[in-house]
Amino acid sequence: MITVGVDLAAADAGTAVATISWAGGVARVESLVLGASDAGVVAAASGADRVGIDFALGWPDAFVAFVSAHAEGDVAPDGGGDWRRMLAYRETDRAVRARTGRWPLSVSTDRLGLTALRCAGLLGRLAATGLDVDRTGGGDIAEVYPGASLRLWGFDTTRYRVDPDARGALLAALRAEAPWLDLGGHDALTIRSGDAFDAVVAALAARAVALGRTTPPDAAQLRRARREGWVHLPAAGLAGLVS
Repeated sequence: MITVGVDLAAADAGTAVATISWAGGVARVESLVLGASDAGVVAAASGADRVGIDFALGWPDAFVAFVSAHAEGDVAPDGGGDWRRMLAYRETDRAVRARTGRWPLSVSTDRLGLTALRCAGLLGRLAATGLDVDRTGGGDIAEVYPGASLRLWGFDTTRYRVDPDARGALLAALRAEAPWLDLGGHDALTIRSGDAFDAVVAALAARAVALGRTTPPDAAQLRRARREGWVHLPAAGLAGLVS
């Protein structure tokens, strides 16, 4: 099996792509690219069994409805904090909050707009190659959340996104727990770049999705997840990825 992890940013410079091959009880990082273009992401995805993208695959239904109504001149009064949170967060974000105790960044309010536009265009590019871009994760791609995945696998993620020393310690803990993970000589880049680190974790999470070891939307959440996207969080331990 081949899995690909994409840590998506608004610009190529902050976008990382990791490709992991799974065979014989070993997960080997075959490629780790920082500064990936859309074409580079599509090329990596074309050879993968599953792709994990670290970014929201859609906007909240309530936000889309609000913006559409506003464009037609229907200016709704501010409904207060709960109303604003409905516009800010997707159904899957609420599920992540319930599972982890933390809110993900809001795709509609947390300065992620340019990346959201890039992601929407990337989904179109992937679909044009014949990939199934079902936003629920039931096709060839899935939305993943590396930081939450690491925490659910039992790791301390304090400051790992901003501190190379923290990434080094986290990588050592990850390798101790997963001796079957072969970074393929990409150790230095994984420690130097938080984007590269998250791309590797996204590729691990993509494997969990492919094996059915994540939590999918339930029947009541499915229709909304098809529009908004769905974050696949691990439902089993890290060791299960190679068993």
